[in-house]
Amino acid sequence: MNRTIIHVDMDAFFAAIEVRDNPELRGKPLIIGALPGERGVVSTCSYEARKYGIHSAMSVAEAYRRCPNGIYMHGNMRKYEKASDEIHKIMLKFTDMIEFVALDEGYMDVTNSLRLFGSAEKIGKQLKEEILSKVGVTCSVGISYCMMGAKLASEEMKPDGFFVIPDKEALRSLIRKRPVGVIYGIGIKTEEKLKQMGIETVEDLINTPAEKLKVFGAVGREMLDFALGNDDRRVVPAALSKSIGREYTFQENITEKSVMEETLLMLCRDVSLRAKKQELWGRTVTLKIKFSNMQSITRSKTGEAINSAKEIFARAKELLKDERLRASVRLVGVTLGNLQNSYEPQNRQLSLFDEIDGEESTSKEKARALDDTIFELHTKYGRNILKTGKELEVQQKITSTEKN
Repeated sequence: MNRTIIHVDMDAFFAAIEVRDNPELRGKPLIIGALPGERGVVSTCSYEARKYGIHSAMSVAEAYRRCPNGIYMHGNMRKYEKASDEIHKIMLKFTDMIEFVALDEGYMDVTNSLRLFGSAEKIGKQLKEEILSKVGVTCSVGISYCMMGAKLASEEMKPDGFFVIPDKEALRSLIRKRPVGVIYGIGIKTEEKLKQMGIETVEDLINTPAEKLKVFGAVGREMLDFALGNDDRRVVPAALSKSIGREYTFQENITEKSVMEETLLMLCRDVSLRAKKQELWGRTVTLKIKFSNMQSITRSKTGEAINSAKEIFARAKELLKDERLRASVRLVGVTLGNLQNSYEPQNRQLSLFDEIDGEESTSKEKARALDDTIFELHTKYGRNILKTGKELEVQQKITSTEKN
């Protein structure tokens, strides 16, 4: 059956939300991530900033070197998540076959929606109009017969773009002279390896004997299929996130485990909130530490599925306690992985201590109930509406440590 896929991609999303809320920022090079002099990377930037060669994941120090007159801001994830939720609701009006790739991006399979809403073009234009009027930001919409085509189409006329790639012939014609990296699944390293083989454009790849591509294994066959416009991937609605994580980069390297531990407490609260919002539980907690020499380590612990801040922090704290700090620490992070969309306690054999275990279980349930109450308040009124005394103490201590 022929499919019709729409790819919705917000234009410089975080920066666009900031401009929406402060029109004085419009037309100026805006960089979201960190302030000059702070450690951090660019989360996103306005199109005016991109003219200076600034892009996501670039260090803020490098961004400032290229654009010292830019406007630098910390991001506000709560605000961006709220806007993203509004966009998702608009998309869900047209189909429930949606695969949300990120806060600002998603694929829609509208094959079965055409009889109700008309053509894909009509749906795409209505999407753009509603997102602009209700959320106040622009998006680029791509329409095609496959996911790769829809993604390429949404990138074709950015920003505020609208483009259609109707069939394989149109896709091949569009990309055949372009760098091979335009093909889905070909990253920087693979593209470089292909260039070393004399394969620089999509046309070069198509004309390359299949035998020569065997060096890439099964991926070589996939690359060729995609270059020919063959993409059978399906939109997978409500796909589980692979993991939920948060990191914190200290403005000054630290050596005290107590500061790391208290920072982890704050990060675990944010991870817990995100997990609860998606109704996810995770069995694996991973601790990440990046040292001053830029070397990183990760340590993981797997057990019963959890999503409360207290339980995530308990595992992270245990991992940190067993780790010897080989150098001063630049960054600490925590990730909840091995996710599932239901809570299933591990089976346990009954013992003579069931009464004691029962008391412990009751205590856990009370802690989870409190955690759920805090989550509901944060969801309704925002992350800053309620902080525990410990959280306020931690924030003050981190700030004080970094100022000294």
